[in-house]
Amino acid sequence: MKNGIGRVTLPTEIGIDDKIKEVMSEWGADAIRNSDGTQLSSSLLNMGKKVYATYKLCRNDQEWAKNHMDQLQQVYLMTEHITATEDNLEIEIMKGYFTRQIKVNYKDDPKQWWEVINRTTGEIINVDDWSYNEKTGKVTIHNTEKYNCYTVAFLAYVIWDPVHMYNHLTNEWTTPEQMPYDVRHRETRAHVLEYLEKWLVDNEQVDVVRFTTFFYNFTLIFNDDEKEKFVDWFGYSASVSPEAILEFEKEYNYRPRPEHFVDAGYHNTPFKIPSKEFKDWLDFQEKFVGELMKECVDLCHKYNKEAMMFLGDHWIGTEPYGNTFRNIGMDAVVGSVGSGATCRMISDIPGVKYTEGRFLPYFFPDNFSEGCNPIIQAEENWLQARRAIMRNPLGRMGYGGYLSLALKFPQFIERVGDFCGEFREIHMIADNEKPHSAFKIAVINAWGAKRTWMTNMVAHAKWYKKIYSYVGVIESLSGLPFDVEFISFDDIKEKGIDSDIKVIINAGDGGTAWSGDEYWKDKDIITKIREFVHNGGGFIGIGEPSAKLHEGRYFQLADILGVDRELGFTLSYTQYDEPIDNKHFITEDMTAEPDFGEDISSIRKAVDDTKILLMKNGDTKLAVNEFGKGRSVYITGLPYNYENCRLLLRSIYWAANSENEMYNWYTSNTKAECSVFKKAGYVAVYNNTTEPINTRLYKDSVNYINMSLKGSEIQWHRTELI
Repeated sequence: MKNGIGRVTLPTEIGIDDKIKEVMSEWGADAIRNSDGTQLSSSLLNMGKKVYATYKLCRNDQEWAKNHMDQLQQVYLMTEHITATEDNLEIEIMKGYFTRQIKVNYKDDPKQWWEVINRTTGEIINVDDWSYNEKTGKVTIHNTEKYNCYTVAFLAYVIWDPVHMYNHLTNEWTTPEQMPYDVRHRETRAHVLEYLEKWLVDNEQVDVVRFTTFFYNFTLIFNDDEKEKFVDWFGYSASVSPEAILEFEKEYNYRPRPEHFVDAGYHNTPFKIPSKEFKDWLDFQEKFVGELMKECVDLCHKYNKEAMMFLGDHWIGTEPYGNTFRNIGMDAVVGSVGSGATCRMISDIPGVKYTEGRFLPYFFPDNFSEGCNPIIQAEENWLQARRAIMRNPLGRMGYGGYLSLALKFPQFIERVGDFCGEFREIHMIADNEKPHSAFKIAVINAWGAKRTWMTNMVAHAKWYKKIYSYVGVIESLSGLPFDVEFISFDDIKEKGIDSDIKVIINAGDGGTAWSGDEYWKDKDIITKIREFVHNGGGFIGIGEPSAKLHEGRYFQLADILGVDRELGFTLSYTQYDEPIDNKHFITEDMTAEPDFGEDISSIRKAVDDTKILLMKNGDTKLAVNEFGKGRSVYITGLPYNYENCRLLLRSIYWAANSENEMYNWYTSNTKAECSVFKKAGYVAVYNNTTEPINTRLYKDSVNYINMSLKGSEIQWHRTELI
């Protein structure tokens, strides 16, 4: 299929048309696109290929931005915690912030829109007890309580779009700084729609308008060293303005405080259980953004163009798994594929005609300069994403950045051609068929479906020490043979647990939204889960599941999990924890001790019949328990790798009381996996490593064939021949 054509979009640049045409042939590309900072040449536009064009709704017209500085986007920020040592305390508002990115908003009365808080007591300081000086950029708090800490929450204009700024700092752009304007202002909103319509008329050759993205960027704030200060891919801090807040007040009958946005400096990270006020703001912005998105999409359709949303950059308010998105009429979603989980995050989006992935590495100088080997990252990215593609494929694939950089690495160009061929082959054989799934499992957290395939993420597919032990769970799930649903604690409280769910997974640190924190004190939720397991359901806890110190337990489901975490309060109880000697179904494929990641220490038996499968330094790492007709598995952490992926697979089958079903399409080698397309009559067996391997492919517990796979190879076999 390498010489086939279709399903591939190629980034282009001016001045290398002949090379572009060669790559188009090599990859079988049927579409071309520009990028932020590149243009499409006239000769390429006349090739008869599908044409994508990037469109930036809130920064395309910089003349408008310059002439309407009071209608720029705004963000709520907070100063550092400063300790008072005198009666009066001065706080420098912009200390630690990048002054080329943001500018303090003094136009809207700070006494009305800012907030000073004593962080030692939580007390809001009366506006009469503080003053501000626009010239010095300082707030003075009068009559402070000595040795108490104080902060100021303030509004600031975004005077440099964070995406444009990022490219400036990363890719050495020299174009003038671009300012984002805010569509909450009626005048700006009307201008954005008029400007878009004129662009649609003037760009007749464009087939797909790639919105990058819509109106509000995720929270991305830089420090005074021109480096990222904080980034939250889910952050709404930069979607605020006095105009929006006043509209919110009319609809919700209360005015959100600055604190509801800065959140003591946490900025409503998704790791915190969302407050009522923050959830209200999400719903408010989702409705507003959705309505205006629909107007933009309808304009595209009016001029016979498809509307595509980039799942990134200014995606805040679009919420692809929210209540509004599927009714907007968006034709497609494209996003960066950093992993299998992010691949599924894109491909599972409802309400669009097709999805598209931008694979890694991006064609940027940090990946394509002397001494780099981009093939290594490309291979790793493709193999990880391919597992997810086998479960629910993207409709199209492509790469992003500057093709001129990638052209300096001809072996990279050739290898990507192989990936494109494999991608088309999967589509040709599977032919839109959903592969065999054993049964449905559910991942439970405070966010539920709204953060489908996004659990425990900070920024899109980025590695963090604090999260990789949990992100590995959804990464493994992205390619395993199960239907995966993301449910919230509120779902269980209001609707119970669907009868088609066989296993529930709860993974995360205690105190976070992913584990559940306060929800584990809710009697209705906890009793419904206990009933589910007692009647035969499965429960898998990873890290600190059901964690909330309450009534003598830290793990509130210790009776189900069979273990609890020692916090030092029960050291007077003698422990007799020892691992069982015999092998267990879950550990049968282990060739070495699993990597438990950052690990959770001091896990102890809470139920006498609990079976400890693995211990290290006297701490339980892997344990199983039975509760009524149901079963549970506890694991301290699960980074993504082949062994852990298999460990999770076996844990799910065991927890579901379905061990024998595991052999219904199963590979004996942990480095290989398979997907079966029964209607098509084919099973795909794929090597997830770059090294050759041998494996058995099981059709069931009795019938199998022996296979040899080259590095990265996919083999397709007729199901009736096994």
